Amino acid sequence: MKTRKIGIIGVGHVGAHVLSALVTQGIADEIVLIDSNPAKSACECQDIKDSIPYMPHRVRVSVGDYPDLKDCDVVVNASGKISILAETHDRVEEMKFTVPAAKGFIPKVKASGFNGIFLNISNPCDIITAEIAKGLDLPKGHVFGTGTGLDSARLISHLAETTGIDHKSITAYMIGEHGNSQFAPWSQVAFGSHKLEELVAEDERFRFDRDAMIQETVDGAWTVFAGKGCTEYAIAATAARIIRAIFHDEKAIIPVSAPLDGDFDEHDVFAGVPAIIGKDGCEEVVELHLTDEELEHFHKCCAGIRENIKVADEM
Repeated sequence: MKTRKIGIIGVGHVGAHVLSALVTQGIADEIVLIDSNPAKSACECQDIKDSIPYMPHRVRVSVGDYPDLKDCDVVVNASGKISILAETHDRVEEMKFTVPAAKGFIPKVKASGFNGIFLNISNPCDIITAEIAKGLDLPKGHVFGTGTGLDSARLISHLAETTGIDHKSITAYMIGEHGNSQFAPWSQVAFGSHKLEELVAEDERFRFDRDAMIQETVDGAWTVFAGKGCTEYAIAATAARIIRAIFHDEKAIIPVSAPLDGDFDEHDVFAGVPAIIGKDGCEEVVELHLTDEELEHFHKCCAGIRENIKVADEM
C-alpha cells in the first residue's frame, strides 16, 4: 500500500504549525523537513516526534535535504522572514526575502526529480506561486498557493458571528490578490440555498456593514501579527485542509491561488479564486458570475499581481 509523503521547505512559525496540523490530523504517513537552518529543522523534528506516541496516528518525521523530495506526493513551501512585516503591513514587501529564497530552492527541487503537487504558502502568495510554477515547469495545476483560502475562512467566521448561521452553511469567498486589495464578491455570498441579497429584505441580521466586514477580514491577519509577531494556526489549518483534499481526491471547492488561463477573462496569472482541489492538485477554476463592478475590481487585482511578478522576475 502506498504511503503518503510530504516535504516541508521552511520550518519557521508557519512550517512548524503545518507540520503539527498534518501530524495531529494524521494526514500524512511520512514528513521530511528542510530548512536553511539545520538546527531549526532538527529541533522541530524531535519535538513533534516526542508527541507522536500520544497521537491517534503513526507518522514518520525526519530531517532531510532536497534529494529527499523526489518521492514526495506533496511539497509545501513555507519559507519566509516574517519580521519584514513589522516594518509595513504589506505582504508584497516579503518579496525581498521570499523571491530570492524561492529562486534558490527551485533548481534543487527540480533536480530531485520531484513530480508531485507543490503547495506554496509563502507571501506574497500569488507572486511566489507564479515564480515556483515557472521554475518547476510541472503540469498546470500541480503548483498552486493557499492564496485567499484563509481570508475566505475569516470572512465566513465573521458572517457566522454576525448572522448566527453555522459557518458550514455559508458560502463566501475573498478573491483577487492575497493582500490588501482582495475583496468579497457579495453577489456570490449565500446562506444555504439563499443568496445574501434575497435575505436582506427579509431579515435585519443580514443588513450588516459590508465595507466594515471586509476591512475587518483584511485586517484580521494584522491583528494576529500585532499580538504575537506571526500567524500560525489558521494558515496551518488551511494547508492541512488543502492537502487532505488532494490525498483523498475530494474534488472540494476551496479558494486558492490558482493559475488563470482564460478564467474570469484573465491569462497567465495566479490569483485567489475558488477551485476544485483533488488528486491532480488545482484541477479546475470555479468561475463565479461576478457583477460588472466585481469583475472590474478583480481585473485590477490581477493587474497589480502582474506588476509585482515583473518586479520578482528582475530580482
